[in-house]
Amino acid sequence: MKKITIYIICIIAISTLASCKKFLDEKPISESTDLTFWKNEKDADQGVAAGYALLRKTLNKADGIAFYAYGDLPTDEFTTNQWRYNDMSSVNWSISVPRSDTWDRMMQMRRYDTFYSAIDQANRCIKFIPTISEDKFSKLATKNNLLGEAYFLRAFNYFYMARIWGDIPLIFESGIITEAVDIPRAKEADVIAQCIKDVNIAIGLLNWNYENSNNKAVRANKGAAYALLAHIYAWKGDYTNCNMATDQLLNQGFYQYVDRNNYLNIFKGKSTEGIFEIAQSDENEGNVNGISFYTLKAPYLTTITNNAGFSINTATLDNLYNRNTNDKRFTNAFALTSTTDPICIKYANITYVNGNNVITPVAHNNIIVFRLADIKLLKAEALAALTQYEAAKVVLNEVRQQAGLTAWSGTDANLFEGIIDERGRELFLEGHRFYDLVRLGKRTGIVKFGNNKITKSDFDAGKYYWPLDPALLQINKKLTQTPFWSSKM
Repeated sequence: MKKITIYIICIIAISTLASCKKFLDEKPISESTDLTFWKNEKDADQGVAAGYALLRKTLNKADGIAFYAYGDLPTDEFTTNQWRYNDMSSVNWSISVPRSDTWDRMMQMRRYDTFYSAIDQANRCIKFIPTISEDKFSKLATKNNLLGEAYFLRAFNYFYMARIWGDIPLIFESGIITEAVDIPRAKEADVIAQCIKDVNIAIGLLNWNYENSNNKAVRANKGAAYALLAHIYAWKGDYTNCNMATDQLLNQGFYQYVDRNNYLNIFKGKSTEGIFEIAQSDENEGNVNGISFYTLKAPYLTTITNNAGFSINTATLDNLYNRNTNDKRFTNAFALTSTTDPICIKYANITYVNGNNVITPVAHNNIIVFRLADIKLLKAEALAALTQYEAAKVVLNEVRQQAGLTAWSGTDANLFEGIIDERGRELFLEGHRFYDLVRLGKRTGIVKFGNNKITKSDFDAGKYYWPLDPALLQINKKLTQTPFWSSKM
């Protein structure tokens, strides 16, 4: 076999995760142990669990907030003067970083190494789980479900990268490889097509119900796969299939809204609304990283006595919510709104540990990737794009009613943008806003990322795709820089 030097690192071990969520403790399997490892159901489950652990590590890079640094920071939600996060927020993504500074937040955001580690693990599961005899599983459905999870994980990682970089290398081999082969970037359309293929395979293998209730939302089921498929089709602009995918999920009736008076329960994880989440462990205990530590301050985080590290753009807060106290999302997810430094308290599930006479805050919030209201609004978006305006308003108003608002009163011509704005209200600081605004720009030509950080001409030139870190181009000679950034790095 040959080594694919797009700087894929098959990680043999990852940091021990001090968590009650035991499946996150699983280590990736190395090629050196492949031939002796894949023998039974326990091995297959451990292999898949390692894929989730690697995905979790990826979305927590850049000091614990990569998920939000990709999906929220480069929008109109926040401003910040925090080191490197200010450049991410202002879409100054071409800033020079020494190649040796692998710890640098910007370098980590521009590199895809950890994504490919997760993909390598998924590829390994896809290769070896089918070779395990059926009699080594408690039942065939369990074997199929584990294989379905592997296909889901591969599709999820590739889709996530496609939204960040556009064209990316497509890799289907697994293992530690001895001879180097450079791999060029595949067209984004080809990557998306592969994602759709993988998700459809996953849908055919996955169950709706969880054999282990502890896995609810934090491991993929059929609902998570349909949610991923709907998002892939929306990104592609194929709203007919997007609408069909949302129907497959919603018609099952598997998920229910969380009462908006208890809105913050969503972010603790595993709520009735949660479709797919990243289970967070307590690995942040003892440090100051993670989204809670940049968006909270006293009294919600007692160790932060100054302003929050990320300052909410008050103009955006006004534009989205109009300080409407009837909106339960505004009243329950934000605090200190009468001051000049309001904060979002979605991730305020904090406990304090007293050790060595030092009080240390520990955040206990899952990363909520897909949830019911997200998919409801994605369906409304699809219907609006298909000019089924009345049907779109019915779904839109259902979400608004949950929040305590009256029916939407805009025009059909403004409905698509209105739904994107509703997603902004519902999904504020949940890793969606940037991608929502990209879809808005593609569909309508309306570009509003805030502070003119991406102009209309920039958008048309593809500025919303991240550059590859120059270190990757030195490793893999067949890589080319993201077009918008090619003359700026």
